[in-house]
Amino acid sequence: MLNRKIILKTLFIFCLFPALSAYSQIIETPPDSLRKNAVRLFIDCNYCDMNYIRKEIPFVNYVRDVNEAQLYLMETMENTGSGGQKYSFFFQGQDKFAGMIDTLTYMAPPDETRDQTRNGRTKMIQMGLMRYVAKTPIYQEVQIRHNGNSEIEEEVIDKWNNWVYELETRPRFESQETLKELSMRNSININKITPKWKVEIQFDQMYTRTKYNYDGETFTNEKNLLKLENLVVKSIGNHWSIGSRSEISTSTFSNTKVNVAVMPSIEYNLFPYSESTHHQMRFLYGIGFSHFQYNDTTVYNKIRENLVQQKLQIAYQVQEKWGSVNVSLEGSNYFHDLTKNNLELSGMINIRIVKGLSLSVFGNIARIHDQLSLVRAEASEADILLQLSELATAYSVDGGVGITYTFGSIYNNVVNPRFGNGRFRFFR
Repeated sequence: MLNRKIILKTLFIFCLFPALSAYSQIIETPPDSLRKNAVRLFIDCNYCDMNYIRKEIPFVNYVRDVNEAQLYLMETMENTGSGGQKYSFFFQGQDKFAGMIDTLTYMAPPDETRDQTRNGRTKMIQMGLMRYVAKTPIYQEVQIRHNGNSEIEEEVIDKWNNWVYELETRPRFESQETLKELSMRNSININKITPKWKVEIQFDQMYTRTKYNYDGETFTNEKNLLKLENLVVKSIGNHWSIGSRSEISTSTFSNTKVNVAVMPSIEYNLFPYSESTHHQMRFLYGIGFSHFQYNDTTVYNKIRENLVQQKLQIAYQVQEKWGSVNVSLEGSNYFHDLTKNNLELSGMINIRIVKGLSLSVFGNIARIHDQLSLVRAEASEADILLQLSELATAYSVDGGVGITYTFGSIYNNVVNPRFGNGRFRFFR
């Protein structure tokens, strides 16, 4: 018993010593961690490499709270028609820089590496910071140079005429003593996006073969999906769009031998599309025709049927320095029986409540009354356990809540990658 107490005390001291050592250093601020009179910058970005940015831009003070900042920077990202990304940087001055607002963009081509994109985004941030840094004594420590590689602009001739092609394959396997699974996903994406037109063609093929041992017997099941989708959209002004979505598919999971569907639609955006990186309020309505042929007789005694369906979607998106909101409400029904309908609400909200305190809420809730393709025969135990076929349900709910509170020093300039960049964790 005595030895056990000695061991526990030794372990306690061993674990406590690093924490006490770190605490003793708190009052010793590294001389290069704070820059006197430098711009206090808050960066609002979901996919930024902050360690890289801090190293490449050492002439500002990075703060953790937007209320402590003299300059608020928000980055947003949109996919381009070529398969690349468009990054927008919104600079908004606060405190002594109030009223100084600017917007810059960086276009990342689809063949650019992650390191090249990271470098390009960071350079654009540097360029945007110059007008603010120039109003502080720190400007003396910053050098601006030209690499001398500029060439006379020439007209670019696109031999592909804005068409972009993407091929992808994802084989995957898993093996256990009682379960073996092989899955394969192949896809082809073709798109053309211009200010006036948006054309997207996508083909997906998914195959899963599952072999499992249960009660001394071996069972083998397969799931197969083939789907070809096409979307064509025409821009009409800065608020309206018209288009059509069509689909041909087959799915063993959904008991669908053949599904052919086409749905013309119209969309109105309350805000101009040019402001989509800040906010959107879109109303999308479509009405279309579907032809179904089923593998097995459905619960409604159908082996094939023709249906007319309508859909309405309302989507609201906003991203500001107080947080972001993404909410979507979608409803649909079949005309032959209005009780066959579906209503789904999904959303994600992230709000900075007060200094250091933020709240995030995300979730999805759906009322489901339109499962017309369900197999009439009773599902087997394997179908239920391995989710080999679609099962009847009247609703689905998922979601969560996150609360974050941060306090302490407002500055966050130092980079220390030792033992990794994540939180301290050895045990799971």
